[in-house]
Amino acid sequence: MLESMDLKNVINRENVLVDIEGTTKEEVLKALCNQLFNTGYINDVDDFYADVLAREEEGLTGLGKGIAIPHGKSESVINTTIAIGKTKQPIEWGSLDDKPVEVILLFAVKNSDATTTHIKLLQKVAIMLADDEFLVALQKAENEDELFGMITQRD
Repeated sequence: MLESMDLKNVINRENVLVDIEGTTKEEVLKALCNQLFNTGYINDVDDFYADVLAREEEGLTGLGKGIAIPHGKSESVINTTIAIGKTKQPIEWGSLDDKPVEVILLFAVKNSDATTTHIKLLQKVAIMLADDEFLVALQKAENEDELFGMITQRD
């Protein structure tokens, strides 16, 4: 079943942002939440943002090596997806290696997908992010198309 879940069917190119201006984790998360609202994946920015922040309080989502995978399971999510952001400058996140973050994969999970789909997506992303060369390439991505292509073609 995991093999049939292609990231290119879950990630919309419109939800990939490069050069996010935010200087804090909260600003970057808000920018990604706004984008998800603008593209119709969530129906309430404030509610989803609150759910993401609540999850952040439960434990670190900064994996280290400049990558974070915050996520929100929420009634506000219309369709489960992943928004991808790359910040203009590295930002403090609270990561396992205490280093700043540049690439953020924000999981937006509707409640009905909270167990099976969410776990499968996390597995797929974890396999990708285990490759150090891939992580370096993500951080060097210069535009949305490049970042989107790297992730969806890798799958």
